[in-house]
Amino acid sequence: MMRARRSLLSALISLHLQILSGLANDPSGAKNENKDVNHHASRSSVGLKIIIIFLGVVTVIAFCVFLFKLWQKKKRQEQHARLLKLFEDDDELEVELGMRD
Repeated sequence: MMRARRSLLSALISLHLQILSGLANDPSGAKNENKDVNHHASRSSVGLKIIIIFLGVVTVIAFCVFLFKLWQKKKRQEQHARLLKLFEDDDELEVELGMRD
């Protein structure tokens, strides 16, 4: 009986020591700190991705506005050239008809 108690006691002590050594190697506080650091890093990574996407969208929109303004300017110049040509033709027509000298 004494032998059974000693073996039970030694088994409990070794189990207790294993639990303590397991807690000492990986404390729960370190786990929480690592999770917080990883969570913060992933959050800043997501924030960085959002900023990059936002800047990309803004750049594309600005480029589209630039192209639209350029197209409008070209179209305006073409209309102005047609208008000048129309008046030039009228002047030649008046001269040919003798309405003007």
